[in-house]
Amino acid sequence: MDSVTQMALGAAIGEMVLGRRLGNKAMIVGAIVGSLPDLDVLIPFDGAVESFTYHRGFSHSLIVLTLLSPCIALLLQRLWRKPQLLFRQWWLMTWLALVTHPLLDGFTVYGTQLFWPVSNYPVSGSSVFIIDPIYTILLISGLLLASRRGINGAAWNMAGLILSAAYLSWSVMAKFMVEKAVLEALDRQAITHHRLLTTPMPFNTIGWRFVAMQDDGYLTGYYSLLDPDDNVLDTFSYHSDESLLSDIQDHWPVQRLKEFTHGFYKVQQAADEVQMVDLRMGIEGAYIFAFTVGQVTDSGVRPVKSLEAETSRDFSNAKLLMKRIFDPTVDLQR
Repeated sequence: MDSVTQMALGAAIGEMVLGRRLGNKAMIVGAIVGSLPDLDVLIPFDGAVESFTYHRGFSHSLIVLTLLSPCIALLLQRLWRKPQLLFRQWWLMTWLALVTHPLLDGFTVYGTQLFWPVSNYPVSGSSVFIIDPIYTILLISGLLLASRRGINGAAWNMAGLILSAAYLSWSVMAKFMVEKAVLEALDRQAITHHRLLTTPMPFNTIGWRFVAMQDDGYLTGYYSLLDPDDNVLDTFSYHSDESLLSDIQDHWPVQRLKEFTHGFYKVQQAADEVQMVDLRMGIEGAYIFAFTVGQVTDSGVRPVKSLEAETSRDFSNAKLLMKRIFDPTVDLQR
């Protein structure tokens, strides 16, 4: 999730655990601690794929954060020197603020390595967009009301946490409903596929985008929970040239991207470059992440050090996404 949301979640945890003894400063401490896992973006990596896939790695591991939490809690206790606050209270706040950060990230499509180093599997629930104003507003509203320090301050903060958690639960339920509807529609139209991704459109959990992988490419389409029951699912077909990877199958960036994207990628040639494009983030013609992994030569494709490839990022259709939520006739094909 975005940094503002993660700070708000950390602040709400800080208020819940330490608010009565530390006042509004508990929100500040919680916001800082809750933001610590994202400091991994400051670590320089050797290649573009490494930078892309190692983010949300060790710094987002529930195992690592649990082990680090008592050390950070001890540091906070010594910095603040509040005798009315016991170490176990600092520890509880620190642990909750740290582990809720990657758990929240796990609801997005990017991928969070929650169990590193036991497993580097990138958990990606893809039930909320990376920026979801409803979730964030629920948290911030509770914090603002709690900051007034009235008799119901703690209750308002807790209400914000409960309602935001309920919203995440709704997003999971919405995803199940969308996947059921899309699978049924694909089956009715006799469209074969071997892998399906559903992910919400920006800033909401009502309109969804899906990607269905096939042997020679993939389908994309859009579905809204407001669509009529008899709506015919529109799908748009695109080609992916998997054969371009035949000479570089063992190249680490190729293997890593296949794993990290859960197989939702396309392969294309641009000039003499072989590129892999992450299909999970963006829309057709405006994907966020693409990487050069090979170079076409007279003797075939040779591996190269991974570089982030330029993409057109044409977002001219983005404004139509909101219209598509309410109107299934909106044409988003490129």
